[in-house]
Parts: sequence; C-alpha cells; structure tokens
Amino acid sequence: MTENCPIARWRRKKEARPAEILDAALIQFVEKGFRATKMEDIARAAGVTKGTPYLYFQNKEEIFKAIARGTIVANLQQLAQVAAGYQGSTSDLLHHMIEHWWQEVGSAPSAGLCKLMIAEAANFPELALFYFEEVIIPSNQMLARVLERGIASGEFREVPLVHTVEAMLAPLLTTMIFNHSFGQLPGCCIGSTKDPLGFLKDALDLVLHGLKKN
Repeated sequence: MTENCPIARWRRKKEARPAEILDAALIQFVEKGFRATKMEDIARAAGVTKGTPYLYFQNKEEIFKAIARGTIVANLQQLAQVAAGYQGSTSDLLHHMIEHWWQEVGSAPSAGLCKLMIAEAANFPELALFYFEEVIIPSNQMLARVLERGIASGEFREVPLVHTVEAMLAPLLTTMIFNHSFGQLPGCCIGSTKDPLGFLKDALDLVLHGLKKN
C-alpha cells in the first residue's frame, strides 16, 4: 500500500486525531476556562465530529490530564534528567533550567494551565489533586534537589529548602499567571510582560546572591 493512497492518508489522519484534539482542547481551556469548555467545543475546534473525542478520551478531565502530562510533566522530567547529569555550577544549572522552562512551557499555551488550575481548583478538587501530585510536588522536589546540590558543593549556604524553593518559583508562576490574565488586555504591557525571560533571569540572580556564601 503506497503512502499516497486514500486508506494510508486516512490512517495517518486517524493517528493524528488525539494530538489534534489535545491541541484544540488546550486552547479552549486557556481561553474559556475548564468549567465553561464542553466536549463539543473541543470537537468543533479540532474539526472533528461531536463524538470523536470520546473515542480517545473518557471525558474532558482525562483530556486535561493528557495535556498536562504531554507538556508540563514531560518538561519537568526532561529537566530532572538534565539536572541529574549537569557538570557545571549549580548557578549555571538554574539559569539553564529557567531558560528551558520559559522557552518550552512558560511562553507556550500550556502556561495557561497554571492560571486555570488556580481559578478552578475549588470547583474540581480531583483535578486539582492530580495537578498537585504530578506537577507541583515533582517541580518542588526537583528544585530542592538542585539547591541541595549547590549546598553540598559549598556553592550555596545552608537555607530552608521549602521556603527557598517557593521564593524561586514565585516569579515564574507570577509571570505565567500575569501573561494569561492582565497580559491579555490591549495595551497592557508593563513589568514582566515586556521581557519575561529577562525578568526571570534578574529574579533568579537576586535569589542567587542571597544563596551564595560570602
């Protein structure tokens, strides 16, 4: 069977449908919110029939989980692998991690999931628990391990890990939330929205100055 025959093209199209559905759902979730998005909205945005999403996903909660795992969780796992094998200083590693995260997640539509979960957590506790267990806990643990690396090498002073992790993540979370809220308003381009990555690097440098031994 050749690649140009109708059956082969149909099979390729069918294999691509889950990804197309997830891409469409992400945009719908970010623009409308989780509660307001219906499965038929996702189907329409993906250009498929109303029942097609149900062939691949049980409900929109499963679609959300698949999106999070394919974007945020996947990048967290990649960063964890990079951190585990990094040979340079911990300061350089943190800068590399910030740049990677912003380029792959923070500046992508998937960054809107952070704002969405903050807004919808009380309405969808099961989904919030999923996000907490698969995104928040692993990211905090990974960053704590990186800080421990810097402390063990003598690059950083002893610090309370939990509070330091939160201090380092706060600018990143604020930037993603701001860009998907006030940053969407016409003419609203102040502070971190003008140069998000530059802001994150400056915020990291401020923390690093507090971490380093005198």
